[in-house]
Amino acid sequence: MTTPMKRVATPTTPRPNGGRATSRARAATPRKTAGAAPRREGAVASEHQSLSKYIRARFDDCSRSQKDVAQYIVDHLDEAAFQTAEELARRANTSSSTVVRFSQALGFEGFPELQAAAREEYRRVHAKGAPSEPQGSSTPLFSLDQNEFETALAADHLNVEETARKVSRSSVEALIEAIVSAQKVLVAGTDQMAFFASYLRHLLMLLDLRVDVVASPSQEALSRLGRIDETTLVIGLSAGRPHPLVVRAMKLARHRKARAAAITDATLSEVAKLAQIKLYYSSNSPAYVRSHTALLSLIQGLAYGVYAQDTAQYDDRIKAFRLK
Repeated sequence: MTTPMKRVATPTTPRPNGGRATSRARAATPRKTAGAAPRREGAVASEHQSLSKYIRARFDDCSRSQKDVAQYIVDHLDEAAFQTAEELARRANTSSSTVVRFSQALGFEGFPELQAAAREEYRRVHAKGAPSEPQGSSTPLFSLDQNEFETALAADHLNVEETARKVSRSSVEALIEAIVSAQKVLVAGTDQMAFFASYLRHLLMLLDLRVDVVASPSQEALSRLGRIDETTLVIGLSAGRPHPLVVRAMKLARHRKARAAAITDATLSEVAKLAQIKLYYSSNSPAYVRSHTALLSLIQGLAYGVYAQDTAQYDDRIKAFRLK
């Protein structure tokens, strides 16, 4: 009869941290879910700086569709503070899911947390600016029971007023001087901006200035881009996300050492980043499209500024142009 063999435990070398300690360390480490940023990161950041500044700092890390949301929130803080995610998405030409993902990418749990930060900044900014506002600015244009037509007109009135308050006089004077001194001007604007590009061309051609328009990726328009040189002034018009053709024109201007100016409603626009001269206008609207009333005012103001440089000379040119 054989006796069963006894198993002798062999001594093992103890691990520095111990197996259980390692497992506890793994359990204590929070897992990051794909597509969502840690909540505390955005919350901590918003405590030390405003939402607008935080978005600007993180702008380059955003996806293309998220940049549309970022641009709109920075330039339309009042709407981001009080509109729903669906309404904000419609204004930014994107989806509500993109708005939510953008909020999470900044470190917020969702859009309500981002909206709370937007409201806080909105109240803080307006609390600072309240004493300096003119007394007549609080008088409404229409009665409280505004219809859609009156609401749109009131929004356009505010857009022109806000643009006039925020536009830089030095930038306006620099663009007027650039138009006058340029041998040729090329205005790039597609889709809805094509109308304003053509109108600016019309106003400047009345003063007998040499102006071309790039409004579509046609062969003729591309050939005009090919003629950009150091004597050309390129003016890019954009609303929201700029068209690739307008961005291409601005990049060509930089590459060929031509002067470039941007007129846009988005302070974070790629067109503005490529320009030496920048003019911004407000495009808030209660309707289903952006408002371009302030843009039209800017264009007419620029044309009048060019005309005022030498009224006698330009009067003769206008007469000659009308006789053609």
